[in-house]
Amino acid sequence: MIEQYLGISTDYIVIGLAAFCILLLILLIVSFVKIGKQRKRLDVFFKGKDAKSLEDTLILRLNQLDEIAEQNKENKTGIYSLNKQIKSAFQKYSMVKYDAFEENGGKLSTILVMLDEKNNGYILNFVHGNSGSYTYTKEIIDGNSIVQLGSEEEEALNKAIHGEQV
Repeated sequence: MIEQYLGISTDYIVIGLAAFCILLLILLIVSFVKIGKQRKRLDVFFKGKDAKSLEDTLILRLNQLDEIAEQNKENKTGIYSLNKQIKSAFQKYSMVKYDAFEENGGKLSTILVMLDEKNNGYILNFVHGNSGSYTYTKEIIDGNSIVQLGSEEEEALNKAIHGEQV
């Protein structure tokens, strides 16, 4: 009867349904294998823990992440503050030893130049002579002095500006 309505032999329908059942059986086996592998992974993940202890562990880790984020924020603020301070700190130095008076010998006088990032700072001139030692300070603004500099002071200032440190 079915053959008359469909125009197909029932043998072909039975073979088609059997092939479809075999395909479904194969897919079912593959699904069970995948579920088994996933179950093994979960067993390893949950091994020795119940749901409550796992929840406690996750809450602990989330709290640690919050603490790390807060610490990171504090570190950024500290680094910003340090960067501002470093810009005004003396970063460039030079020293030149010289003989202030011909009769002394031994180059006992010294010039020390200390400059910040913008070439602002001081020249300290320590002059040693027979009658005593004297110290002179000259202010440097943008790499220049308002007061005229001696040749040794100019040399020391140029060394500091161009990074030729002590």
